Amino acid sequence: MPVVLVPGMLCDAALWDDVRSVFTGPIVEVVPDVPTITGMAKQVLAAVDGPFALVGLSLGAIVGFEVCRRAPKRVIALAACSTNAGAPRPEQLTGWTAADRMVAQGLFEQVIDQTVLPGMFHTHEPSALLEHRFRAMARRVGPERFRAQLAAQATRNSALDALAHYGGPVLALSGTADVLCPLAFHQAITTAAPRGQLITIPGGGHLLPWDQPRATRAALADWYVTATEVHQGTQA
Repeated sequence: MPVVLVPGMLCDAALWDDVRSVFTGPIVEVVPDVPTITGMAKQVLAAVDGPFALVGLSLGAIVGFEVCRRAPKRVIALAACSTNAGAPRPEQLTGWTAADRMVAQGLFEQVIDQTVLPGMFHTHEPSALLEHRFRAMARRVGPERFRAQLAAQATRNSALDALAHYGGPVLALSGTADVLCPLAFHQAITTAAPRGQLITIPGGGHLLPWDQPRATRAALADWYVTATEVHQGTQA
């Protein structure tokens, strides 16, 4: 059973470097780069054949919700980390528009430092290593892909109805120090999903795989065992 890994905004496959080892089967990495959530979901579905499990963080999990809406029978299990299944709020739309305008004006680095980086970890002053890793990753993603991601965020709708009709196991993984996606967002996910499970990571910020890698590995390892058992059951 392949596992599809979908990172968040301004993240690439390196987001999973500290937790990827828990997946013993094939891994498919997808970094969406089109300006709609629907288009991003299509990118995921085109990247892998047959059934798969999906792990998404933030925007990646939002894409995962849409994948479950469009092809629920193909998604064996979903792990949604540091995310929100609700529709965009007015202040988010305003913020994304302002960030896009700044990037269009050549201020990509300022957006990273002033708008994005402060919300990524459990503290506004993460270690120099984490700051360096994040800036390097954001630069690899680049301003044009970032603008597409900002545009895509604005096209999303509430995914709670899709989760209510999805029958696979859903893990909502929440860091208690995530200022962008607080616990209530993840509680809504597990309330909506018939097979929802909520795990909180004490002191975890938004980028859980880097901020709290050990606890994130443990949670994903347990979820992966469940996903594998479900997959084996469908093949029996």
